Formats: sequence, C-alpha cells, structure tokens
Amino acid sequence: MPAEITSPTPRVMGRLRLVSQGLLGGGFPTVPDAVRWMTCMQAQDLGSALWAVGQRVPGTAASDVRAALDAGTVVRSWPMRGTLHLLAPEDLQWILSITGGRLMNSLAGRHRELGITSEDISHCRDIAFKTAEDLKAGGAPGASREQLFQAFEDAGQITKAQRGIHLLGSLCQRAWLVQGPMAGANGKVGVQQLFVPFDEWIPDSRELDRQEGIAELLFRYVRSHGPATIKDFAWWSQIPLTEARAALNEVQDRLVELQIGGSSYWLSPETAAMLDDDVPGSRSLLALPGFDEFLLGYQDRSLVLAPEFAELVVPGKNGVFKRIMVSGGEVVGTWARTGGKAVAVEAEPFAGVLGPAAERSFHAQGRAYLKFMAG
Repeated sequence: MPAEITSPTPRVMGRLRLVSQGLLGGGFPTVPDAVRWMTCMQAQDLGSALWAVGQRVPGTAASDVRAALDAGTVVRSWPMRGTLHLLAPEDLQWILSITGGRLMNSLAGRHRELGITSEDISHCRDIAFKTAEDLKAGGAPGASREQLFQAFEDAGQITKAQRGIHLLGSLCQRAWLVQGPMAGANGKVGVQQLFVPFDEWIPDSRELDRQEGIAELLFRYVRSHGPATIKDFAWWSQIPLTEARAALNEVQDRLVELQIGGSSYWLSPETAAMLDDDVPGSRSLLALPGFDEFLLGYQDRSLVLAPEFAELVVPGKNGVFKRIMVSGGEVVGTWARTGGKAVAVEAEPFAGVLGPAAERSFHAQGRAYLKFMAG
C-alpha cells in the first residue's frame, strides 16, 4: 500500500496540481511532450487549447502548436465526453476503443431521431474515403467538413439538422477519419482542420486491451492531474466507477494517497515528495485559458475554486469556462482579451482588486499571452 500523508491545505493541493500539470517547475521541452504527458487536453475551443499548451511549454508560439497539428505529432479529436481534446497520435485509437462504445450508446436515441443507421455510417465512410482520395490526387492534404457534407448530400445522405455532424462524428469515433492539418491557404492561418483517413494520418497506434488501457489511462491521469480522486478520473474519462476502482487496485502501488476530509486523493510519488519541503508557487500568478485542465479536468473543482465564485467562471452554468487567474494554487478571478486593433488583457479579480505584486504578475502574463498568440 502507498504511504499516507495527511491534511495539506487546499492552496497547497492546488499548487501540487500546477506542478503535476507542468504549470510550475519549468514545463516541458516541446509541444508533443506536453500533450503526451497530459494524455488528453480539452480543446473544444482551439484558441484556448493553443494557450493551454503554451503555458506548459515555455518559449513557444501559437504557430508551434498549429505546426504540431499540421505535422501530426499532436492530434485533435473526440476521445472522451463527446468533446475535442489534444492528444498524442499513438494514444487516440486505444482510448477510443475504451470510451467510444459508451458514447455511441448514449447517442443511439438521437441517431434514431435523425434516421442514422449503421448502414448509413458505413456508406458515409466509403464516401469520405473516396472524397479524400480524389482531393489527395489533386494535391489537397485533406477534406474540409463542407466538402464532406457536399459529398454526403450528393450520395443521398442528408446533412441538415445536425445529421451531418453526427455522421462525421461517428466516423471519427470508429477511427475511420481523424482531423489532420489546419485548413489555412495562401498564407492565411486556418481556423478549422481537414479530415483525413485515420490509418493514413496515424500509421502507428498502440494496442491495449480494455483492462490494461483503463489502468494506463488512470495512472497517466493521476500523474498529470494529481492530487485527484477516483471520482474525478471517472468523470474525466467517463469510465464506469466500478472499472475505475478495479484499475486503481492495479496501479495504486505506484501512487501516493492523501486522506483529506474522508476522501482519498491520489498523486505521483514525485509530486508527493514536494510535501517534504515547501511546495513551490506560493507567490505565483498564472493567466490560464478558459477550459484549462487545471480547472475543467476534475469532477469536484471546489478544491481550487470557491463554490461562491463558480458562476463567475461558468456564468449560468452554461458549460462555457471563462479564462481564469490562478494565484498560489487558487482561482482568484477571471480575465478577458479586450480591444480591437489595440488588443489588451483585463483582469477581473473576484475580490475587485489585485495587489501591486499580483497586478505586475498579471500584466507580465498578459504580455506573454499576446506575444504567444501573435507568433
């Protein structure tokens, strides 16, 4: 059994999470290194995802993350919770094999409403492969969503009323298609990705059976997100709690347990070792993007975000996370990008004002963000 350590404060727990996520202590050397460590990084909003990586890889620019997507050293797909994430290409297929079935079962009712059958999905697979092949022959690196929808329509597959989105998502969930390079042309920065056949874009995938894969996913989640509970993992991955607990039995000898308020939090031994000294970052202030894994990657976010401020981060509980300021391991406010041509950043602290040192740190973070996004 792992050693037990008791009662770090919530702020210390938050700083341990910052360390685990590469947000304190120097980060990672490359974009693929950061993404591979995090396993899955929420990326429904691409701009937020770019900065989430940038905060973990010092000295990079948004163009470096886009270049990784263009090169296929990082992929963006729907591995869990029906939302887009960044992940290492070799990890996508085995994670889909664990999570995809449950997601597709949850969509079965909606597919019946839309008149989508398994034959329709197979038909659209063949259409998509032919479309991608024809475009490739003409020098295009992939097919846009609009090109695929037009091809579906031409073959009698209706795409209106979200039917096209569900057909395309089903092809990606089955690892027949994957999002590939950005769709920019003529020197313009792309805002969408092109779709390509999965096996062409990701020729080498790891193979893990379900039990082995869940254990691997849990271990990597705790290593990159800990301290975290088993319920946090089950929510994040959408793996049934019974299977998550069984996986914990397989990996807990490589983890450390913290007992706090009757709950078990798990983290890596390397992160736990920092409790022997002062955990770094007590004076740190970070301007993190909306949807960052530091906040979104847990079922219970009250450890780092006081419940009374939760609606200031997710107004109306609408699922849209605002950018957050994190001071010493605690979410202390939100921030916004303002202006038109003269772009700037503006702090929105919960307490109404930042102290002088925190104000200076925030503006340094703001300058780093603007430089990153412009690069």
